[in-house]
Amino acid sequence: KDANAALLSNFEVYQLLTDLKQQRKESGKTKQSSGQQNLNTIMYETLKYISKTPCRYQSPEIVRDFLVAMKDHKLTK
Repeated sequence: KDANAALLSNFEVYQLLTDLKQQRKESGKTKQSSGQQNLNTIMYETLKYISKTPCRYQSPEIVRDFLVAMKDHKLTK
């Protein structure tokens, strides 16, 4: 599979952003470039929006079970 053509689920995005947020808290860096500040704003806004969706309560097992259940339907992107 082409890694650049893969789609991400809301759960995967939520998990990635929460992990990055945790890493940044632990690192404790204070000085940031303007590009980094822009990235932080995008991450904050995305996490704020996506936290209001059901993906917040999902787990990898739930997503896997859903994909297995939908496999028989042979859906495309």
